[in-house]
Amino acid sequence: MRKDLENSNIARLPRLTLTARQLADLDQILVGGFAPLTGFLEEKDYKSVVENMRLANGTLWPIPIVLDVSRDHGRKKGEKIILCDQFGNPIAFFTVTSIYEPDKEKEARLVYGTENIEHAGVKYLFEDTGDVYLGGPVELIAYAPVYDFKELRFTPQDLKAHFKKKKQKKILAFQTRNPIHRGHFEAIKRAAKESGAHVLIHPVVGPTKEGDIDYISRVRSYVRLVQSRMKDFATLALLPIAMRMAGPREALWHAIIRKNYGATHFIVGRDHAGLRDLSGKSFYGVHDSLNTAKKLETELGISIVPMKELAYVEKEDLYLASDELKPHHKTKILSGSDFRKMLYAGEPIPTWFAFPEVVAELKKAMEKTRRLGAVIFFTGLSGAGKSTMAHMLYHKLLESYDRSVTLLDGDVVRQNLSKGLTFSRADRDENIKRIGYVASEIAKHGGIAICAAIAPFKGAREHNRKLIAKNGTYIEIYVSTPIAVCEKRDRKGLYKKARAGLLKGFTGIDDPYEIPKHPELTLDTSKMTSEKSVEKIIDLLKRQDII
Repeated sequence: MRKDLENSNIARLPRLTLTARQLADLDQILVGGFAPLTGFLEEKDYKSVVENMRLANGTLWPIPIVLDVSRDHGRKKGEKIILCDQFGNPIAFFTVTSIYEPDKEKEARLVYGTENIEHAGVKYLFEDTGDVYLGGPVELIAYAPVYDFKELRFTPQDLKAHFKKKKQKKILAFQTRNPIHRGHFEAIKRAAKESGAHVLIHPVVGPTKEGDIDYISRVRSYVRLVQSRMKDFATLALLPIAMRMAGPREALWHAIIRKNYGATHFIVGRDHAGLRDLSGKSFYGVHDSLNTAKKLETELGISIVPMKELAYVEKEDLYLASDELKPHHKTKILSGSDFRKMLYAGEPIPTWFAFPEVVAELKKAMEKTRRLGAVIFFTGLSGAGKSTMAHMLYHKLLESYDRSVTLLDGDVVRQNLSKGLTFSRADRDENIKRIGYVASEIAKHGGIAICAAIAPFKGAREHNRKLIAKNGTYIEIYVSTPIAVCEKRDRKGLYKKARAGLLKGFTGIDDPYEIPKHPELTLDTSKMTSEKSVEKIIDLLKRQDII
């Protein structure tokens, strides 16, 4: 750590804990992966990037790199802040030179081409991004500690030095957030041969898209593949950036980053950094990314290499391009979704589609997924029947199913984990987030956590959903029992006190309960017994293969 951190004035500087995306962005600013950026975008640069894909000085830069905060951030222009990782480690000094409110709808339309929240980038922008952006330069204190795959992590300077030492002048970079299968492998080999370049396998290992295979499993598969089939013509290095899924703009961004890492050529494939909506329709044209990158190739300063679309010809056991196919050739296709289904079901994967060593690593990932646990989160008014059902479900699962089960009851949590918290909105949210964190750790290690809490506010519930979904299955159960019934039950006399004005901020009386919009299950214990309700929950758990 830098010596100047020991200065008493420095020690009193305000600190800001970064999100995973913010930390990934900061890391690349500090190491030079996002050159020419030296900090988070000021308002003039942000507006220019959104509208023109350029910084205010005209330099090509397609993706807004911003430090978002909430409206009550309390920061001031000219203020110096210490940016920290989630563990409190100081990473960089940040001087606030610009504070502004973005037009998020405009940002979504221009950067992502849509305002549809089915787009992962748009959803993150609207639901997870703060309403105020801070801009200004950053100064390194110490890089965030990293403990996995250290031998595969290079700064741009490290990688350039590596290629120089190996006397490799032409470098062809390949971007991916997915496993590399045989079709990709053959296309990469062709591109390398045609360009006469050494290959840089440069997969993203920062935040990607929900549903993607975890990066640990992917990296293991890349290591196996490069060692067994590519060590003579490829180098593997990891890139810790956060994917935006911004299609053509992201293709440009990826090319700029790879140039900063020493690449001279960059492969752009079909629907690069694209994704589909729930109906299966792509948000971008299949060649939009390639066409955009080719159009700006000279300004990018890196050669754009189209990734050839190859088809497998069974009789010849070869992958051929469309212009190489003959009328008598019979091709075989296996979709990515079908591959994942086969993998999850434990079915044999054809070797023409994927290499055995890659499949072996991905099967381990599937086994890990099968062992992941679940969180059943009951939410509803006081007296709705949450705790009763939670206790019944807990004992039913212990009695009849071979699973590790933990019960996190709201009242018990208040006395222990959340002791000292008040019933202010901020403390209520903090209480629910603490429950969510503990539950996510239980799910991560294969257990089932049953949680029962009023959890009146949507924001805290959605925070937990996103956190828990990374480690297991999240099931929200809204206990919708009407308030009139809850008041009649009122064993603790809380409603009576609230009605008399003796208890302030009581949910349902003088404090709101925000009804869940899309719970996995809604149960009303005024219309159905707790026993019947628990049976419905058990049925749901069976359908989702949790028990």
